[in-house]
Amino acid sequence: MSRSPSANSPVRRQTRQVKIGHVRIGGSVGNVAPIMVQSMTNTDTADIQATIDQVFALASAGSEVVRITVNSPEAAAAVAAIREGLDKLHCNVPLVGDFHFNGHKLLRDYPDCAKALAKYRINPGNVGRGEKHDTQFTQMIEIAIRENKPVRIGVNWGSLDQELLGRLMDANAALPNPKTAQQVMRDALVTSALESAALAEKVGLPGDMICLSCKVSDVQDLIAVYADLAARCDYPLHLGLTEAGMGSKGIVASTAAMAILLQQGIGDTIRVSLTPEPNGDRTKEVIVAQEMLQTMGLRQFTPLVTACPGCGRTTSTFFQELAAKTQSYLRAQMPVWREKHPGVEGMSVAVMGCVVNGPGESKMANIGISLPGTGELPVAPVYEDGKKTVTLKGDHIAEEFQGLLDAYVLRTYGGKDVPRTAAELAEPAERKAIPIVVG
Repeated sequence: MSRSPSANSPVRRQTRQVKIGHVRIGGSVGNVAPIMVQSMTNTDTADIQATIDQVFALASAGSEVVRITVNSPEAAAAVAAIREGLDKLHCNVPLVGDFHFNGHKLLRDYPDCAKALAKYRINPGNVGRGEKHDTQFTQMIEIAIRENKPVRIGVNWGSLDQELLGRLMDANAALPNPKTAQQVMRDALVTSALESAALAEKVGLPGDMICLSCKVSDVQDLIAVYADLAARCDYPLHLGLTEAGMGSKGIVASTAAMAILLQQGIGDTIRVSLTPEPNGDRTKEVIVAQEMLQTMGLRQFTPLVTACPGCGRTTSTFFQELAAKTQSYLRAQMPVWREKHPGVEGMSVAVMGCVVNGPGESKMANIGISLPGTGELPVAPVYEDGKKTVTLKGDHIAEEFQGLLDAYVLRTYGGKDVPRTAAELAEPAERKAIPIVVG
């Protein structure tokens, strides 16, 4: 997979580099890892097969690290079997254990779990209160050191260390010009992350085995907190708007927050925390994260389709259907194309609905089709690398355009049995319809 950013990409913040299994995050000049996409299961981790199935689906969709909940003895006992099951499927995605409240006990009592995980996520707000806080946090760090595992210190707005917050509130109240309560909350998030990282290093965990996150559910708070955190440390940062919500709200909020930070060079790994529909597809959050990075020119994952929104010139739904089917087809082909045709993930495809912008957009894409609008001649010119190659007509435009896509990929990105010209694929032939792939 090509991971080269575009020429206009923002300059990335320089950090230590952390390895999560075979995956790298962060780095400095000349060795900065691409911004990594991760996700999390919502299965009961004790259900080994269900968790294997969902991790495999998320990894197949492009999640480069998958986090699983480890909240009970039954869940901890299942982790090694989950890792083994994934290995049998040749799925080497690193697993991150998400620990709260009892992580020190689970990692101690289930050493196979500690070994099978590639990273531990520790929330300093719920590792214990009072004297237990540092003791239980230290126990988890000592196990990470023994097992040579990196740690994400993940602070969360909803489970912030109340003792720390109280201390900062008291100090703020004594100032001549006190900050607002919201500003103190932001300070507390950053302070919790940095103090916890300092304690981890004091215990003996190397600084290049620590990454940080400070998650909130408000866009402006997330931007402010991460800008402060980035300015005060050189640990790699995990971005994510926690509890982003469902559907378009979750997508818009996550993109609005993270895109601003990413444009500033802040962020080394991201997750889009979407609430799925009941029994909905968990992989949607992976696709949204990939499309965010790709549309910003930060990474390339799969060819994206440019398509017009439609207007009074496009009263037929054919171009909309073709655009949707084409995008689904491209994404479905990527597991094979990625291996056989390096670079294909950067291919641009246009499916346009009429003659106003259709030919121009099609010429700017690697391959594009301009469909006839209302009252226009029933022909669809196809452009490849800026040049018109063939005009499609009749009832099999969708099937023929799929054939042209396949031929273009073979010719441009390598492969066997390459047709000489695009026109050869436009000859009448029996083709399978473009499948619609859910998700």
